[in-house]
Amino acid sequence: MIEKLYDLKKNQTDQLLMQKGQLLSKIEQIDSEMMFTQNKIDTATLHKFGSISDFSVLAMHKNTMKLHIAKLQSERNAYNSQLEILVEQIVEHQKETEQFAYILEEEKREALQKLLLAEQEASDEYIQSKYISR
Repeated sequence: MIEKLYDLKKNQTDQLLMQKGQLLSKIEQIDSEMMFTQNKIDTATLHKFGSISDFSVLAMHKNTMKLHIAKLQSERNAYNSQLEILVEQIVEHQKETEQFAYILEEEKREALQKLLLAEQEASDEYIQSKYISR
């Protein structure tokens, strides 16, 4: 029973670690998109003798990209909060897994102790029977 619980907690921990990897991947994608958009803002230019309307279009375009960055930042913050919760869950599952592993190890030690004790009793009886038969 303990072994099944140990396996269950280990599998749950592995699943949470995979979810953590997926969240980190999403956060990395958002970061790269934010850097790309910021680079586009920094490098957006006009022709040397452009009209005033070109400047207003450029300003609108830059504002749209800044809004996009703000949306990405809020999405990134949401993923970060999910990541924090997930890390706490992973830690809890790892603690429980370690507890079950310790219990399993103790059960194995007790079984080995019983086996050694039974072997010792059997050898004592054998020695006594040899001594008595002489």
